[in-house]
Amino acid sequence: MENFFQIFVISIIQGITEFLPVSSSAHLNLISNFFELQKESLMLSVSAHTGSLLAVLLFFKKEIVDFGKNQKLFFKIIFASIPLFLFGYLIVKYNLVSDLSTYKVIGWTTIIFGILLYFADKFDLGQKIENNFTPKNAFIIGFFQVLALIPGVSRSGIIMTGARFLKFNREDSAKISFLMSIPALAGAAIYGIYSLIGEGNFLLNISSILTVGLSFVFSYITIKYFLIYLKRFNFNLIIGYRLILGAIILLMVYL
Repeated sequence: MENFFQIFVISIIQGITEFLPVSSSAHLNLISNFFELQKESLMLSVSAHTGSLLAVLLFFKKEIVDFGKNQKLFFKIIFASIPLFLFGYLIVKYNLVSDLSTYKVIGWTTIIFGILLYFADKFDLGQKIENNFTPKNAFIIGFFQVLALIPGVSRSGIIMTGARFLKFNREDSAKISFLMSIPALAGAAIYGIYSLIGEGNFLLNISSILTVGLSFVFSYITIKYFLIYLKRFNFNLIIGYRLILGAIILLMVYL
């Protein structure tokens, strides 16, 4: 069994940062170095993403079960996810991940896209998923999501930014992000399992089961209470946090 502390840390970071508009890659890098954690194993990563996937599926179980009523919405979610899969495939194929995963890149993107969210959050409210999540808007948001392939951008953050620029209210911007996490998380989990099978290392154990469970709990709590938070508050607290985090990372790089 892997170190329980490492499993706990990876699970809580995955559960929280997957759904908040902050950078999971920045947090994983910083926390791993701070606590001198071992490099995250592929099995641990797959398990953490699976836990988050199960959490968002459970949270939106009503919409999923009533698929007949919501099928147009889910088809648009899939449509919006196509650019991410296409560009993600190219990045993996040409091994560009390591070139982008530097502290300098993460620091600057954490700040720049935090500022972008600030300006997006100034747009008027009014757009709702039920009436305004058109194929055109889905297509635009889908290309915003492609930017999340750059470490430090934040997948949920850039989707919320795109949705706010399109004048969706904060709560529905977050819901769009959460719904679009379903194909993204499923894709990451399936690709990870495929890689593990190819390596002959796909074996469920106590560590992976515990990681799925903890990631599920932290993910579900984050989804539930972040939506409650957005009913009353704007993104300023999170934007401020991103600016501070980005500044800390850049100080580590340049000093």
